[in-house]
Amino acid sequence: MKVINFSDQNSIINQYLAEMRDKDYQQNRLLFRNNIQRVGEMMAYEISKTLDYQQKTVHTPLADAEVSVPVDDVVVATIFRAGLPFHTGFLNVFDHAGNAFVSAYRKYTDEEHTQVGIHIEYLATPDLTGKTLIIADPMLATGGSMELGWEALVSKGRPKHVHVACVIATPDGVDYIKSHLPEENTTIWCAAIDPGLNEHKYIVPGFGDAGDLCYGDKL
Repeated sequence: MKVINFSDQNSIINQYLAEMRDKDYQQNRLLFRNNIQRVGEMMAYEISKTLDYQQKTVHTPLADAEVSVPVDDVVVATIFRAGLPFHTGFLNVFDHAGNAFVSAYRKYTDEEHTQVGIHIEYLATPDLTGKTLIIADPMLATGGSMELGWEALVSKGRPKHVHVACVIATPDGVDYIKSHLPEENTTIWCAAIDPGLNEHKYIVPGFGDAGDLCYGDKL
């Protein structure tokens, strides 16, 4: 399973990550959402290079032009609610893509808030049989919510290839996906891979709770 970590080389994505991590920048939810969206757009562009293409004749006002266009049937899936601006970034690039949505949430199962359960409540997806599936979720912490989202999605058809896309991951999260998703047709894309998790299962240094930073606190 191939893992692409954008922080292995310098790019403008580093600037967006720096702003998302900055606690002062985080006071402006619009800026935070926009940066997640921009990372999604750039990641989508890189993923587009891996698709299958074929030649198409386009009739311009002056002459015909031969253009190589993607032929993969792409579906962009996201996990509510933090994934919404990330999803929008992918849709800005893959504007012909289908869409899938999974509602999942973390719930602590002990009083010390050290054990986390993941719950799936809602699924809306087209048939995924033979499709190129992009699962866009900003945080890949333990990998548990990604795996449950994957299992829910593939109940509606097995895709040809799966791209797991996240803004920040942990080594444990990456390893978990490697051991639970198909080795031969899954690619993991990360803007950065941080060292690990704290006792409350948040990525450290990370940037905090992506959903709260995008949309405000929840009960």
